[in-house]
Amino acid sequence: MKTTRSKIKRAPKRAQYDKESIYKILDSDFLCHVGIIHNDHPVVIPTLYGRKDDCIYIHGASVSRLITEIEKGIEVCISIANVKGLVLARSAFHHSANYESVVIFGKGELVSEEEKNKALKVISDQILVGRWEEVREPSDKELKATKVIKIQIEEVSAKVRTGDPVDDTEDYELDIWAGVLPVEKKFGNPVNDSKLKRNIEVSHSVKKAIS
Repeated sequence: MKTTRSKIKRAPKRAQYDKESIYKILDSDFLCHVGIIHNDHPVVIPTLYGRKDDCIYIHGASVSRLITEIEKGIEVCISIANVKGLVLARSAFHHSANYESVVIFGKGELVSEEEKNKALKVISDQILVGRWEEVREPSDKELKATKVIKIQIEEVSAKVRTGDPVDDTEDYELDIWAGVLPVEKKFGNPVNDSKLKRNIEVSHSVKKAIS
């Protein structure tokens, strides 16, 4: 659903509202910023997330202010953004960035104890597919200290910029290099835990992520 608060007003030609485009952006990352009103003040907190169907899952300590506020069913705003390149123009004014971003509006609800493990796996798979199956699952004590929030995507919009810089006509004659400097986000080589037992190979999920 598109309303006045989710409609892209600035550079509307860059707007995308279809699920396929939006979910593709959401599924390419695992860090979001969640905005809430806490004690009459705006607060934006970064946190890891997972997406399944039309829902975003986040988790945190049971006493976390972010979690305790959202579980009340308040309105939240979630943003995800990836910079794909620096757009370097011939003039300072026309410098920009190629990017893809999503803004979500919705309400949160507390995930039940019965669903909690499945919801945590959704978040884990978003970060590193296959890691959940390689490790010890949360204990009862750990689950008790953790809450998971499910946020239904009620309104959402994406905004994407691609392509070259757009200079003033006369500036194209300037002897200044212009173009795009790509920005890449990727995993580096894994570093062993200093307390790792000998002869333990890097996990399959990690190998797959860096391959």
